[in-house]
Amino acid sequence: MGVSTPPTEVPALPRSRRITGWADSPATLRRLALASVVANVGIVVTGGAVRLTGSGLGCPTWPRCTGGRLVPNEKLGIHGAIEFANRTLTFLVAATLLLTLVVAWRQRRHVGLALLALLGVPAQAVLGGIVVLTDLNPWLVAAHFLLSVGIIAATFLLWWRTATPPSCAVAMSARLLTKAVVAVAGLVLVAGTVVTGAGPHAGDLQDGGVRRIDLPIGGLAQLHADLVMVLVGLTVGVLALAAAVRAVTLRRMAAVLLGVELAQAALGYTQYFLHVPPLLVALHMLGACLVWLGALAVLLTAYTPPPAGT
Repeated sequence: MGVSTPPTEVPALPRSRRITGWADSPATLRRLALASVVANVGIVVTGGAVRLTGSGLGCPTWPRCTGGRLVPNEKLGIHGAIEFANRTLTFLVAATLLLTLVVAWRQRRHVGLALLALLGVPAQAVLGGIVVLTDLNPWLVAAHFLLSVGIIAATFLLWWRTATPPSCAVAMSARLLTKAVVAVAGLVLVAGTVVTGAGPHAGDLQDGGVRRIDLPIGGLAQLHADLVMVLVGLTVGVLALAAAVRAVTLRRMAAVLLGVELAQAALGYTQYFLHVPPLLVALHMLGACLVWLGALAVLLTAYTPPPAGT
């Protein structure tokens, strides 16, 4: 009988090497980029919750919450807690984006995009502070949301470039049509934000204490609905064109976007006829982010060429 040789134990890597290997992994950057997208969509929804619960001035000053305190006191009640919690979530978003930048810098990949997304956080913090100091000026509140839309676009593009994106070979006409989809989606978001600024949810419980955008809300809502119809029509155009040229990936992306748009439109009409209940408004804000992401995915799919030699 032969003598069996015990298996050779592989020495464990030093902790510093394990951390380095984690930071050098392309999968790490991809996951962090996705986490950045989720975090920024999440803070849009929580920011909406602040306004919808009347907690926009729960912390009446900035950068402190009240007087010389960074945290709310008991006199501010639940509204102070809600506003402070949303401010605190900003640090979680910042930490995610900072870690993403560190890993991108280490890998020497997409550093510019990661830095752009991170710089959006202090910009949002300053703009949010001005919003509070101006007693929730509705135009600044709208700008606060639209800046988040820009940050979401940057983080989504970063994730797209770090992932293995689906390739698609389409004609220039299809690419121009997807550009139109993104442009109109942006207009839909702007119009919807202005409608919200003219609507009843001012962000503070003081009746008449916070001014609204002084434009007829019926006309604004009609403009918003018209732009949604244009967006749906353009998306149907992309879907039909992709089917005609057998661009399977683009057709799939356009179909998903169309489904999200129709669900969002149904939700928008429902909340309008129910006099904008807060829960539906919050869902509509989430839907707006999903429509934006879907439109970006359609555009990026059309502009992602197939691998060389195919």
